[in-house]
Amino acid sequence: MTKKVLDKDIVTLVKKAKGASAGLALASTTVKNAALRRLARALLTNQGYLIKENKKDLAEAKRQNYSKALVDRLMLDEKRIKGMAQCLLDTAKLKDPVGEELKKFKRPNGLVIKKVRTPIGVIGIIYESRPNVTSDCIGLCLKSGNAVILKGGKEAFYSNRAIFSVLKKALQSTKIPVESIQLISSVDRQAVHVLLAQDQYVDLIVPRGGEGLIRFVAEHSRIPVVKHYKGICHTYVSDKANLQMALSICVNAKVHRPGVCNAMETMLVHKKVAKEFLPKVAMVLVDAGVELRGCPKTIKILKGIKKATDKDWDEEYLDMILSIKIVGSLPEAVGHINTHGSQHSDAIVTQSQKETDQFFRSVDSACLYVNASTRFTDGYEFGFGAEVGISTDKLHARGPMALEELTTYKYVILGKGQIR
Repeated sequence: MTKKVLDKDIVTLVKKAKGASAGLALASTTVKNAALRRLARALLTNQGYLIKENKKDLAEAKRQNYSKALVDRLMLDEKRIKGMAQCLLDTAKLKDPVGEELKKFKRPNGLVIKKVRTPIGVIGIIYESRPNVTSDCIGLCLKSGNAVILKGGKEAFYSNRAIFSVLKKALQSTKIPVESIQLISSVDRQAVHVLLAQDQYVDLIVPRGGEGLIRFVAEHSRIPVVKHYKGICHTYVSDKANLQMALSICVNAKVHRPGVCNAMETMLVHKKVAKEFLPKVAMVLVDAGVELRGCPKTIKILKGIKKATDKDWDEEYLDMILSIKIVGSLPEAVGHINTHGSQHSDAIVTQSQKETDQFFRSVDSACLYVNASTRFTDGYEFGFGAEVGISTDKLHARGPMALEELTTYKYVILGKGQIR
């Protein structure tokens, strides 16, 4: 495909989305919920087709020698497709944010001013690897009254195309404008350049993927971007921790699903409990297949493990690799997190309320945990139905970006002939 044809195709596509967004913004909650339920049924009805197309991506992943964690993110089976359908059903059950009155007040001149939630308009979502993002984002955008333009990664080309085609066809039997959902199927990176230049038609860009993708989008977009940077998540085991609890939390945070952004990448352990705690947790982690990399003090306790380099503290492994550092105090742990973290999700394991309060006040991350795994940073786990990503930005949206974060607001002013 020539650049000229590619440009024309994408401009046509975004214009269609823009046109459909006006009608979608008027759709009632009842209409939107009925559509989401119809989309969920379509996924379940077409499981065989979706799995067949996904196998094409998995075969290519094998040829390209993708990591085990990336293949796990890519894979679709009946359980995951049922999960995608359930996500749509759960989104249908959630409160519709559109039209919600956030504030209402009356001015001395009699004007009544309302602050009301409204759709953002047209949202472009650029993502990698995980094909379930296709259906999750379609569901969230439709429920929040937004048209959506999807640009998936080449590694999930067949899966994304199949999911989109199933949902597009199902949307035809609903009262939602069919052009409300669009997919840029081209794997040409120039397609992203073209999309990022469509500030006349697209209101927001949400990139989901590796740091390279997100930096590329942020640097080249003429459209506002909500960034979902890498997840360098930490767990700090205090000398005031219940160590059995800490072991369970740390193992879960690393092993449960290492290829996702809320998995623990660095474990910080207070020096007073390191000799007791590290051998116990290391045994479980190594048995699970985790490669450990430690600071000089850690290596003295866990002999034979790799030495962590300066690069390791800034690495999002997305794999069965964990860096470990022994620290002398909570302030040292906080300093390490704020220096090397990505403002995503960080946890402390402690029985001290004073330490908990200090941790919450000092660590500058979107999601902070006490005595729980970072693996809970997820729209579904937060009760949001799903999310288009985990925002590590501070403006507009932070943490799981779900229905409310996919809206903005406008002021509605009611008068009785007032003039100024």
